[in-house]
Amino acid sequence: MKDPSRSSTSPSIISEDVIINGHSHEDDNPFAEYMWMENEEEFNRQANQLLKQFLFISQIEEELWEEEFIERCFQEMLEEEEEHEWFIPARDLPQTMDQIQDQFNDLVISDSSSLEDLVVKSNLNPNAKEFVPGVKYLNI
Repeated sequence: MKDPSRSSTSPSIISEDVIINGHSHEDDNPFAEYMWMENEEEFNRQANQLLKQFLFISQIEEELWEEEFIERCFQEMLEEEEEHEWFIPARDLPQTMDQIQDQFNDLVISDSSSLEDLVVKSNLNPNAKEFVPGVKYLNI
């Protein structure tokens, strides 16, 4: 019986070119498709190394995003401070004793009649016991 692959009516096919299930006919090793497993440990080592590099790069990228976020927060805070008037000690505190004395004099009540008005309109009990810190009072 004639081999159909070698017939003159069909195109000539060299037996090495014919591949069935990923193997040529002349492949004598029945485990040829599993030969990649021979280097499986090396493949796993390289895969683990690539995974570690990816995780390291991801961590660096996350840190960069975090730094950028913090920088933006500081920038927004500085812009907000520029928009509002804030207390600045060098500018807002008096520089000399004369200025401090002037501010203190502004706080002193100058009129004794206004002091009497405060006492008359007060809601405080004039007969109350004097408060002494650390002493508990009993209601009798």
